[in-house]
Amino acid sequence: MKNTPIIKIFTINHAMRQVKNPQFKLDEIPISKIKIDLKSRDDIPPLLLGLQYVYTTLELRDKVFAILEKHIKPNTDKSNGRPGMELWKILVFGVLRLNLNWDYDRLVEMANNHKTIRLMLGHCSFNDDHKYKLRTLKDNVSLLTPEILDKLNTTVVEAGHNLVKKKRTKS
Repeated sequence: MKNTPIIKIFTINHAMRQVKNPQFKLDEIPISKIKIDLKSRDDIPPLLLGLQYVYTTLELRDKVFAILEKHIKPNTDKSNGRPGMELWKILVFGVLRLNLNWDYDRLVEMANNHKTIRLMLGHCSFNDDHKYKLRTLKDNVSLLTPEILDKLNTTVVEAGHNLVKKKRTKS
């Protein structure tokens, strides 16, 4: 991640859901620094690499979270009650569940026990007892409607096309 100011990285508005909590925990690894196994033949690492790219590419991240902020429960009074799950976590869970065709039971298991996924969610690498519950994941991931997913997909694919164009012009 280039020298981007921390204020720009974490767009937080108390009247909205948080994109990601700006307060790092003692042992939390920044998303840009998470080491993902590039030699793995499993299907999780490529998705985590894609999410890492979305998060560390400022312009793309701003577009993705603008879509999420606009469409995830936009008419509720966000100054009352609990703040709700961070948009980043909803996105990570939604991407994993839909792309890997996981049911919610598998999503809960992986969210609570897969080291790299937990790092991507902002959990510490040690002494982090936070466990996700089935109902919490169902309630939050189900907010990603087909319309929202279509907009997100279009935005990310467009960014991918632009990335390929940049690489071709440099060659």
